[in-house]
Amino acid sequence: MALTAENKSAVVQEYQRSQGDTGSPEVQVALMTARIRDLSDHFKVHTHDHHSRQGLLRLVNHRRKLLAYLKRADIGRYRSLIGKLGLRK
Repeated sequence: MALTAENKSAVVQEYQRSQGDTGSPEVQVALMTARIRDLSDHFKVHTHDHHSRQGLLRLVNHRRKLLAYLKRADIGRYRSLIGKLGLRK
C-alpha cells in the first residue's frame, strides 16, 4: 500500500528542481499523487476501509493546498506540473 523506497526515489528524481531537492512543491505534489493513486487502487478492493479513506481525503486536501500555492506563486511551474501529472484538464 505504501510507496517503496525505489518508487519514491524515482518520483523524486523525476520532479526535483535541483540535485538533492526533496521539499519543493513539485516533488511534494508528485509524491502525494503517487500515494493517492495507490490508495485509490486499494479502495477498489477494500470498499469498507473508512479509516484509510479519511487519510486519503487529507492527502487530497493537502495536495490541493500545495497546488493552489504553486498556482499563486508561479503559474508556469503549476501548468507544467499538472501537465506532467495529468491532474486537470
